[in-house]
Amino acid sequence: MSKEIKPFIDDNFLLENRTAEILYHEYAKVQPIIDYHCHLPPDEIAADKQFPNLTAIWLYGDHYKWRAMRTLGVPERYITGNATDAEKFAKWAETVPYTLRNPLFHWTHLELKRYFGVHDILNPASASAVYEQCSALLNTPGYSTRNILRKMNVSVVCTTDDPTDNLEYHRQIGADGFEVKILPAFRPDKAILIEREGFNGYIEKLGEVAGVEIKNLADLLESIRKRADFFDQNGCKLSDHGLEQVYAEPFTDKEADEILRKKLSGAAVTAGEARKFMSAILYHLGCLYSEKGWTQQFHLGALRNNSSRMLRELGPDTGFDSIGDFDQAAALARFLNRLDTENKLAQTVLYNLNPRDNEVMATMIGNFNDGSVRGKMQFGSAWWFLDQKDGMEKQMNALSNMGLLSCFIGMLTDSRSFMSFPRHEYFRRLLCNLIGRDVHNGELPDDTQWLGGIVADICYGNAKRYFDF
Repeated sequence: MSKEIKPFIDDNFLLENRTAEILYHEYAKVQPIIDYHCHLPPDEIAADKQFPNLTAIWLYGDHYKWRAMRTLGVPERYITGNATDAEKFAKWAETVPYTLRNPLFHWTHLELKRYFGVHDILNPASASAVYEQCSALLNTPGYSTRNILRKMNVSVVCTTDDPTDNLEYHRQIGADGFEVKILPAFRPDKAILIEREGFNGYIEKLGEVAGVEIKNLADLLESIRKRADFFDQNGCKLSDHGLEQVYAEPFTDKEADEILRKKLSGAAVTAGEARKFMSAILYHLGCLYSEKGWTQQFHLGALRNNSSRMLRELGPDTGFDSIGDFDQAAALARFLNRLDTENKLAQTVLYNLNPRDNEVMATMIGNFNDGSVRGKMQFGSAWWFLDQKDGMEKQMNALSNMGLLSCFIGMLTDSRSFMSFPRHEYFRRLLCNLIGRDVHNGELPDDTQWLGGIVADICYGNAKRYFDF
């Protein structure tokens, strides 16, 4: 007899047995959300922004959706161009049926259900009604940015902020007494990537903001420290780096100083010189993070801006990045080892974008756990292209096999959209299902109270303690 077909995204979506259902509904679902890495714009939270329609909150800036639409042959006019919001939404609704088996199909319908109570399948036939219903709700007070955060049971949000940012919106939010913590995170990559176009201009801007004329390495490090002090005073507890790989070439400060002076003079630096300089800045930043008691995060492995034509037309972060195949292990080990040897290794979260590196990261963190902090070294959740069912399960399986899943600090959105919080639900369901499957296979004891406590920790408690929120 064939097994009964389950309803699409019902209450037990992704949950294969009774144990998984209990773990999710009684222990995971109820936990608040700590979104400790995202790209939400703090100015929109400060202003308690209302979005005029569903396109504005859902499609603006969402390069996941843009890539799918381009693949289907949708002209750019309906993606980032001058079509009306209603026209853009109609083209997205035409695309959705063709995203089956892509995580976008699940995310789209989870978001419609959780935010708006819409249970229809989005397609051309339902598009107009869905657009009108959701847009009408978005124009009510309950759908301002702050109320959306409340609605989704968000406790903490950590944005991603350049050292030159004045954090005025974070300070405004704090002064308003908003109960959801909106904290900055320090991302100084523009001060590291010396080969990037615009480096000299950025260094000049950083010096102006810090009140230091940057002429040499000492000036640069002083400026970075001053900005880190400012971020720290405004509640920052984390740094973040989005790099192809960690740089850990042998260097001296004298060499790094000479390379910076050369660059600032307008001369070109060689690839070898750039690696030395980047290694020096990363090392000094690592020492600074340890001194401040921050957690450092490294998002490694993205190959960015692959279409130079579209980069010229649309700019970065518009959907033309992919997984890179950079070597990770050796330089990462050297970097962490030097900091560890000098007793300057901060709490660290490592994220990889290439799934081939799952076991590399899962074993790397074990090299530098020293018993000082529970889960000091973290293999971060599956992100970007791996932020889907298969990717999350592989990341959790690698961590389970080679580390301690029970110490994991769980999920984050890494998103620019206020519509992305159901990704936490998606992760929590997959976590509970993995454990429930093991129970039903006789691989774990049938003790839901014990397992439920671990699930609750992974969903919320571990991150709360780890970051001291």
